[in-house]
Amino acid sequence: MENVTGKTHRPELLILGASGKLGRLLAREWERGGPRGFHPLWQYRATAPAGGITWSPGQPFPDNVPRPKAILALWGVTPGPGRDLADNIRLAHTAMTLAADLGAERVLHCSSSAVYEPGPDPLGENEAGGRINAYGQAKLEMEREIAAWQARHPDGPRNVVMRLANVAGADSLFAALAHATGPITLDRFDDGQGPWRSYVTAPTLARVIEALLAAPRDALPDVVNVAGRRDVAMEAIVRAANRELAWRPAPESAARRVALATERLSRIIQLDEQAATAEDIIAAAHGGETLT
Repeated sequence: MENVTGKTHRPELLILGASGKLGRLLAREWERGGPRGFHPLWQYRATAPAGGITWSPGQPFPDNVPRPKAILALWGVTPGPGRDLADNIRLAHTAMTLAADLGAERVLHCSSSAVYEPGPDPLGENEAGGRINAYGQAKLEMEREIAAWQARHPDGPRNVVMRLANVAGADSLFAALAHATGPITLDRFDDGQGPWRSYVTAPTLARVIEALLAAPRDALPDVVNVAGRRDVAMEAIVRAANRELAWRPAPESAARRVALATERLSRIIQLDEQAATAEDIIAAAHGGETLT
């Protein structure tokens, strides 16, 4: 990364949450010159590496940092002991007010497929809500606060909510693949199959972000699903990773399929016609080439 005080001919993109899983995956994608058309400013709460920014909400924003044209808010709170999921709302509000203070023209926020009640068919952007878990509810409330803020500030920064599918390399399955030493356990449903999920790889996510940064303000969606064109069997991902698989009966609360509709996304970027295979997803998670 260039030093934050260095000169650049590209507009600045402030990336909030550089130290998280998404931040690390995107840093790897963009280490050779991306994101296209922008110079990234990576924010860390603790001591930043060379070229990064050390800043936390509640502190004055550093005067020596170039003012960004756009903000990418990767930060967020996931379920875990001692974590307050309502912090997702506060972080989104912080990103929007920071954008207004710094003169940024747009903010890209990360939401989740957890805002949808699972079902047998691909889920469109207008179908959020229903019987969702606490994390999904917190993300949905975050989205509502973003919409309310935008309505109160129609001339302020333009906000876009990206509802992310499972991110290859960052979801619970990949955490198990990385840390579990024994077989990987999946739920098996009454039809004999395991769960199917929409996935997005880091290369595709990077492309989507670049497209949203480049799109005219009036062409930006309020909310967009970000996923590959087809959902993938988690069993196939485990086998593509050459790991042993163990089954357990699916509990009543388990979701058989969570697939995101991508019609709105396809109006922003051209998705490849064929779905990424499990092998492609594994390769992308490890920094290899992928078809997404």
